[in-house]
Amino acid sequence: MREILGRRRKLLFRRGGRSALLGAALHCATEWQWPVLPGVGIRPAGRQPAGARLGLGERAGRRCSCPDPDCVVPGAHPFDPGLLAATTDARMVRWWWANRPDAPIVLATGGRAPCAVSLPAVAGARALAALDHFGVRLGPVVATPTRWSLLVSPYDLAELGELLHSQDWVPSSLRFHGEGGYLVLPPSQIGAGRVRWERPPAAVPAAPWLPKVSTIVDALVMASTSTPDGGSRLAY
Repeated sequence: MREILGRRRKLLFRRGGRSALLGAALHCATEWQWPVLPGVGIRPAGRQPAGARLGLGERAGRRCSCPDPDCVVPGAHPFDPGLLAATTDARMVRWWWANRPDAPIVLATGGRAPCAVSLPAVAGARALAALDHFGVRLGPVVATPTRWSLLVSPYDLAELGELLHSQDWVPSSLRFHGEGGYLVLPPSQIGAGRVRWERPPAAVPAAPWLPKVSTIVDALVMASTSTPDGGSRLAY
């Protein structure tokens, strides 16, 4: 019976739709002990731009559900509840997604939870190719159509400061999700499009293995520096 239940849980975690969001949120919170909460989500923009009516872009016609009409990360951030409400409690997770079944899954990074480093998608692909070439072991990688995020083991500001101080220049398009930060997890849907695993977690009961930020930051800085990107907007 235990094997059958485990198989059903994995199928729920992989299926698309609302059940997959709840299943993934519960898996992160209870199996991996990653604190999560629902993201603000997206809503139709009402009158769609011409590009959306002609099917010229997946993101056209989508707006954030938060009150900010110029939100730069539509759907991809907490709002109500706030980030401090993130939890690993299964009852709370079930209640949240029962009331908001389409809500994105937001991971509260830092502390005992994973941290992450994100960069534009083109730079992310280059960085992963370079790290693979040198045989660097990577953990899970989260991808949206515009940005890729590499999950790493928890780090503090002092450690991150030393790493960045050793760099000649750190592109503004490179973002660090540490204590007090957050990251949207698959299979969420946000303003930029679908959130997916570029490198999925290993299919094992334990929480995914994560590399140290020090082992990957050089490659990420180099890939970001060689990729044109203004970096002034996070643009998930």
